[in-house]
Amino acid sequence: MSADSYLQTLWYGRPSSLPVLLLTPLSWLFRAGVALRRLAYRLGLLRAEKVSRPVIVVGNLSVGGTGKTPFTLWLASQLRAKGHVPGIVLRGYGGNSTTWPRDVGPDSDARDVGDEAVLLAVESGGIVVAGPDRVAAARRAIERGATVVLCDDGLQHYRLARDCEFAVVDALRGLGNGRLLPAGPLREPAGRLSTVDAVILRAPAPASALPVTSRVIAGTASKASFAVVPTTVRSLSSGEERRLAAFAGQSVHAVAGIGYPEGFFAMLRSVGLLVIPHPLPDHAMISPATFDFGDSLPVLMTGKDAVKCRGSSDPRLWVVAGRAEVEPAQAVALLAIVEARIASPRLSIANR
Repeated sequence: MSADSYLQTLWYGRPSSLPVLLLTPLSWLFRAGVALRRLAYRLGLLRAEKVSRPVIVVGNLSVGGTGKTPFTLWLASQLRAKGHVPGIVLRGYGGNSTTWPRDVGPDSDARDVGDEAVLLAVESGGIVVAGPDRVAAARRAIERGATVVLCDDGLQHYRLARDCEFAVVDALRGLGNGRLLPAGPLREPAGRLSTVDAVILRAPAPASALPVTSRVIAGTASKASFAVVPTTVRSLSSGEERRLAAFAGQSVHAVAGIGYPEGFFAMLRSVGLLVIPHPLPDHAMISPATFDFGDSLPVLMTGKDAVKCRGSSDPRLWVVAGRAEVEPAQAVALLAIVEARIASPRLSIANR
């Protein structure tokens, strides 16, 4: 079992297991550090920096995959449809560039700017800037013409002042054992959800039952849910596109180097594929040896993994494309929140 898989089992298992209890004192220290940092912003010892355009943060409390990226892409497309020019900024995790911030395009190298940055550029077709300093990245996006900044995974990056916050939560896994790192998956206490503008639940399907809704979003003013729906499956070698259902009943290898690989495998199984799972660590680098399975079965992967395999001539490799779907009434409510923030930007909400 990989370290990632072990931690997932630990964090989303029994909260009273021995390893969790042994790590709990460290989580208390982590909690104290989080509280002190937040207090420093409230007292002005640390200062949030305002940029010249409204900033919308899409983040989460949990380490690992919750669906921030597909939701960010959905929000960017909705803003573009309303006449805004969204610029997406993110850390560029895994990128080895020596200079930041970096403009990211569909042809950028994931080794330089990170796999998520390239995926966002491919899928959005718009302004994407990567860099550990989100303030510098936001200013660069504005220089490139962004009229609103979307910060992917910046909920804890308080130095960038923001006008609107959305927290994405996996509706099935919730907040795990509810403990902070390293005893649990949380970067901040669960009470932080009561301070955001809306909690966005990633559900198995639109309007599906949300088993952890009442526990996770108690006290939040607004909430919505979305599902990631597969659209097409595209061959990396030929560009041929098929419907995912075309693989129903077939055995396939499924490769996922994302925060929660089992979510990808479950989606494939839900449409009848016979999945042979190959979970990889989040942001794992990929080489031809990764697909050395000793057979000719199709290999399906996420878009985040596919950007590291561009140019491959292996006919077995297919990328599963998907999009976030939000119910129309909930979409209207979320966009009303965003439009209100854009119309009347706040000075900062770092001291909420």
